[in-house]
This record gives sequence, C-alpha cells and structure tokens, in this order.
Amino acid sequence: MDKVLVITGGSRGIGLATAERFADKGYCVINLSRQQPALTGITHITADLSDINWPSRCGDALLEQLNGAEAITLVHNAGVLAKDTVRDIEAETFQRVMQLNVIAASQLNQLLLPVMNTGSSILYVSSTLGEKGVANTCSYVSSKHAQIGLMKAGCQDLFGSGIHSAAICPGFTDTEMLRDHVGNDAEVLAYFAGLSAFGRLLAPKEIADTLWFCANTPAINGSVIHANLGQLEN
Repeated sequence: MDKVLVITGGSRGIGLATAERFADKGYCVINLSRQQPALTGITHITADLSDINWPSRCGDALLEQLNGAEAITLVHNAGVLAKDTVRDIEAETFQRVMQLNVIAASQLNQLLLPVMNTGSSILYVSSTLGEKGVANTCSYVSSKHAQIGLMKAGCQDLFGSGIHSAAICPGFTDTEMLRDHVGNDAEVLAYFAGLSAFGRLLAPKEIADTLWFCANTPAINGSVIHANLGQLEN
C-alpha cells in the first residue's frame, strides 16, 4: 500500500469532494462517517463520531486497513453546525458539538499517530469562524476556535516527527450543511455569496484542491490557511 487518505465525513460536501480528489490522484481512501459516500473504489467504515466511545467500535477495523501505508493524510472534516447563543446553549448540545468537531479529531489522532510515518499530514477543516465570531452560532464558533488550537498544539507536540499539520478555513461554501443551516433560502445564500470578492459561494472542489495542496506542502506546518475568495471584513 502506498499513500492513504483517511477522512471523516466524506459522504457529502467538502468531504466527498476531497475523497474524490485524492482517489483521482491514486490514493487509497478510507472514509469514516455514518453514511456511505456515493463513490466507488474507496473503503467506508461506519462510525458515529458524536459518540465518545466510537474508537472501541471501529478503531481496530481502521488500523487493519492501514497496514503497510507509506504515508497517511488525515483530514478531520466531519462537523455539525448548530444554532445557539451564549444565553441559551444547552450543555448537552455544546458537548455533542465539541465531541464531533474537536474531541473525535483528538481521538483519531491518538489512534493513527503510531502508524503515521514521515511524510504524513494531519489537516483540519475549520472555518473562517475559527478566528472570529458571529451571533447565533456559539457552539460552532467555539469548536472551530478549539480545532485551530488543537492543530497548533499538535504541531508543537509532533516537532521532529516529519508529520505536518494545518487548519484550512473555508469561507461560505455551497454545501448541504450551509443550505440546511439557512433553510435553503435563496436570499440568504445570495447574501453570503455577496460577502466574497468574487460574488459567489465557494465550490466544495475548491476546498478539496486546497486540502490537496496542504497535504503535499510541509512548509505550511502549523499554518491557518484561509480559503474564502477574499471575504469581506467587518
């Protein structure tokens, strides 16, 4: 086995586009998510990352798939976007968002690092909200800030290992998550599109291309990469 992509949440949106990108480049692709992607030629392992005990259910199966891997690109893409505020957020909701968006990534790091060789990478799909805040997305904003912190801490902890890491922060991307969040409201989507210098939403493929670049560019180790078409500052 040569190079392997392990990705979470590869069944749709940015995750699916990324799985396709790496598969087209000859990578073996392993996806972890609840739903199987509509993509042939990859390995799917059913996993509910919102359950803190998920490693005990599918960790061994994942490691078996990685025997002999030359290098592994690990992309933490799975995530959940909830509507909540600092005034009303429920502890259980906050806990679930942090588990899926942050803690599961840490668990997966610990599982895979023993088999990740020099030339491997750990990439986090964060958000422009990983470095700023907006109203009504308290848990999501908090978790995306935490993702960047996890990446930066991990970069220091892996000093000298030959494994590089980065956080990729997409702007408004035309995904099912975004459309679900705004109720597929055309006016809201048009407003978000207007916040970029190009007057449009990003395509998932553009973020997949950015992840591909980061996976193959150790110079960006520890970096936060904004991919947002030049988003309006406010």
